[in-house]
Amino acid sequence: MDQPTDDDVLDAVGARLRALRRERGITLAELASTTGVSESTLSRLESGQRRPSLELLLPLARIYDVPLDDLVGAPRVGDPRIHLKPISRFGMTFVPLSRRPGGVHAFKMVIPARPEPLEPTPQTHEGFEWLYVLNGRLRLVTGERDLTLPPGEAAEFDTSLPHWLGSSDGGAVELLILFGLQGVRAHVQGEPHRPSRAGRR
Repeated sequence: MDQPTDDDVLDAVGARLRALRRERGITLAELASTTGVSESTLSRLESGQRRPSLELLLPLARIYDVPLDDLVGAPRVGDPRIHLKPISRFGMTFVPLSRRPGGVHAFKMVIPARPEPLEPTPQTHEGFEWLYVLNGRLRLVTGERDLTLPPGEAAEFDTSLPHWLGSSDGGAVELLILFGLQGVRAHVQGEPHRPSRAGRR
């Protein structure tokens, strides 16, 4: 299968921009007011009469909340694998699984094994978090609740409440986390934990 040329990629940008704008329910006039790009330029860009440039695409990528690569639709070349860059914080490892500049962010989180479980040090910050335990036993402290979640259990909570995540028994824990800004919640909501399923410490 032939690889698309640069001209093919650029020619497809206009239709993609029009589809994104209509999907968001934004008029050309509203988009012009928000981005500072004239309505006529935006119209010509969408119709393919104006070549896309970085100066035009950057404000549109911010408005549509998509990476610039996705906006352009540039073909991936070379190694097809995604090279994720782990982040180490608070003695834990976070592997980012999403690239969107806004909205909900996905991470794989790894809590390393320790000779003795750590004592909770709850923190607060703006946002909302959803998590799913892959391996190990997670100790989750949120406000007055102190829960133990085995593999396969999920939880969600407002991060403006004091909260802490750690290992319940000192063993390693792996989990998936979705984190959104305040008011942005995961679409799938876990059932409330029942005392019979979630142990208390």
